[in-house]
Amino acid sequence: MIRVANAPCSWGVLEFESTVAPPPAAQVLDEIAATGFEGTELGDYGFFGTDAPTVHADLARRGLSLVGAFVPVALSDERAHEPGVDVAVKIARLLALASDTRPLIVLSDATAAVPGRTAKAGRVTAADRLSSDRWRIVAAGAERIARQVSDAAGLRTAFHHHCATYVETADEIDTLLAMTSPDLIGLCLDTGHATYGGADPAALIARHRDRLWHVHFKDCSRAVAARARAEGWDYLTAIRHGLFCELGRGTVDFAAILRELRASVYDGWIVVEQDVLPSMGTPAASASANRRYLRSLGV
Repeated sequence: MIRVANAPCSWGVLEFESTVAPPPAAQVLDEIAATGFEGTELGDYGFFGTDAPTVHADLARRGLSLVGAFVPVALSDERAHEPGVDVAVKIARLLALASDTRPLIVLSDATAAVPGRTAKAGRVTAADRLSSDRWRIVAAGAERIARQVSDAAGLRTAFHHHCATYVETADEIDTLLAMTSPDLIGLCLDTGHATYGGADPAALIARHRDRLWHVHFKDCSRAVAARARAEGWDYLTAIRHGLFCELGRGTVDFAAILRELRASVYDGWIVVEQDVLPSMGTPAASASANRRYLRSLGV
């Protein structure tokens, strides 16, 4: 049974932007529940607090499940692996204690950490790929983190491809999965990042259905994406112009994606993510519209 959550990033809680404070955690949780969602991801570590019983109680009081946590690590830099393990394990232990389900660590390469990739998000070419040696470093780091998360907290790790990282395009997603163990690393498919990165999300699901452990539903504005490419915007500029719009208003074919999920007998979470920067947009109104849209598609 597919269940639907939302995430704090829809309220401006983003790991790469901290110049403006997001809304209070209690408001975010209240609005996620009030707009008809069944769960949430953790957001930045500490946003919901770090005391597991308190986080659990705050969620339970609103009828929400804790389904995962996004963990960005600069995987192409071997020096980042050990601190990445420490952060992932810390978050995984909080997740395991604060949740009644089996949430996931959603691992990603570090977002907007490399100027060259941040500048070329949405128009990456084969010439921008990592070398074979650095791909081996990425794969080894991802597996090391996943193994430690499993040993320390009993949780699984799904890899989140992401624009403005070294794992953005369909080819890069395929490479990451081919170089990692299916026993350790699953796929978190993000529909908006796949689309802006030039991939077909439904085709990715069909190709990697055995690795699909988690799904993020995000739309991608046709007009903003076209302007970003034409004017050479970097990733953050595209986000500031509303790249990831309300569901159903962009180019992502969610009906086709849901057909593939059902064909795959997917029974995990769909997490709505409409990335906005703090103080941007109307998060509660957008969350309500996104939930109505998904109900119109039968979820």
